[in-house]
Amino acid sequence: MAIAFLSAQRSKDPRTQVGACIVNREKKIVGIGYNAMPNGCDDDSMPWGRDSEDVLKTKELYVCHAALNAVLNKNSADVKNCTIYSALFPCNECAKVVIQSGITEVVYYSDKYGDRPQSKASRIMFEKANIRCRQHIPSQKQITIDFNTIENITSQSIEAIDKLQI
Repeated sequence: MAIAFLSAQRSKDPRTQVGACIVNREKKIVGIGYNAMPNGCDDDSMPWGRDSEDVLKTKELYVCHAALNAVLNKNSADVKNCTIYSALFPCNECAKVVIQSGITEVVYYSDKYGDRPQSKASRIMFEKANIRCRQHIPSQKQITIDFNTIENITSQSIEAIDKLQI
């Protein structure tokens, strides 16, 4: 789930950054995605809003969701029998992609849109397709990425090697 949250940081969506990570049975990462505009459609020139009377001026018809991108960005032949970790419960369109790709489990962090028809449709499809769904309950509330760690390890390794050569 941490990888899903980390990949979400790449999204240009100013309101809802979502990431997804697909792992195989050995827990090896086979796909990662985040919500973004389609390739070739500049994120800065596309609409990211949700509130407009003209749907063409909202992100709704354009954005590729994280689960879709994770399946499309897979680095293996297929994702059959894999688990997808998603920061947000998949919408109905992503649920179709998840089911069609052969993924057998959905682990999500937030279900903030659970009362919407799109989420309800996802649950119906997942149930009929025998896709297991469960909410991720984190064992810790925060993960810190310390970029200095590699420098410290490298310095310690060099010092250890220097001592061995004395």
